[in-house]
Amino acid sequence: MGETTRVKSSSSKAVGWCRQAVVLTLLMLSLPAGAVDVPTLYTTEVPYNREARNARADAYEAALKAVLLRVSGSELASSPHIIEELFPNPASYVMQFRSGANSTLWVSFDGEAIEQTLRDAGQTVWGADRPLTLVWLAVDWGQGQREIVGADDPDRTRAESRSIDRNRLVRERVLEVAELRGLPVVFPLLDTTDLQMVTFTDIWGGFDEMILSASERYDANSILIGRIRPASSQRSRWTYYFAGSETPLTGTPEAVVGQVADLLASEFAVGGDTPVETVALNVSGIVSLDAYGTVQKTLADVSLIENFTVTEVSGDRVSYQVDVRGGAARLSRALRFSGLVETEREDPLFESSALEFYFDD
Repeated sequence: MGETTRVKSSSSKAVGWCRQAVVLTLLMLSLPAGAVDVPTLYTTEVPYNREARNARADAYEAALKAVLLRVSGSELASSPHIIEELFPNPASYVMQFRSGANSTLWVSFDGEAIEQTLRDAGQTVWGADRPLTLVWLAVDWGQGQREIVGADDPDRTRAESRSIDRNRLVRERVLEVAELRGLPVVFPLLDTTDLQMVTFTDIWGGFDEMILSASERYDANSILIGRIRPASSQRSRWTYYFAGSETPLTGTPEAVVGQVADLLASEFAVGGDTPVETVALNVSGIVSLDAYGTVQKTLADVSLIENFTVTEVSGDRVSYQVDVRGGAARLSRALRFSGLVETEREDPLFESSALEFYFDD
């Protein structure tokens, strides 16, 4: 077919070991079918005082910094001198803007132009296809009041309204930071299905295998489990599961979400100076034009891929030649989190053999 597509731009010792093995196995089994596309990476809303001197220019600068935090990570966002050097005129990257509510300015930037500027300067870029993170958070409010923060507050009596309000506050703080970092985050529904599998004690006691098992229904790429006691000076305890690894974290809910975003950015963001390699890729299970179109879009959305060419079609299998930053290992990881199922290579010991994936509609 020869079609080339250009792309725009994560004893007691024995018992403990067995338990950890069960947890990691469940995590690998529960890794999802797909990542989440974040369409708002290059749009944001910032404070705007139209009466102030240089109000528009200052708002553009603040908006650009917010966007760069999502796209390139905290290191660049905390380096104003580098931002000024790379983007001396933020207004030239603005595509749309409008006044928002409560003295704010909504700004939409040219994402392709920003990515190109970053790549040309050797800065990292994290694309819009991002892992979904499921947050299980147990809160000990003191005086025997212990709760799990859910996606929505269940129907409760008026006497429990204080509990509803404070759980909502915790959830909104997490979601606000996640939005600032461009991190797709969800909380469990805490419906009958969840509550039959997970209790407060499971989360607080670190029985993570139960939580990971209950997480399978959410198709979450990464799982964050937290235990916090707001009224105590005792540090919070968090465990982050991603791609078969387990990482302990500490800090406030907002700080931990930022740490997760940094971990994922280090996994998926690619620098402009990362060498481009050509990788052979076979995708089976393409039995219709719709399936073919979906796979084409999947490849086009992977920020690591510079371009790809269809080299052969045989039955339900389409072969590609893919130019990718970071090589076959990073491409394989990115495709797994984009919804394709990896299968065994024809010759796994021969590194240059084609990557083998299956499209499961």
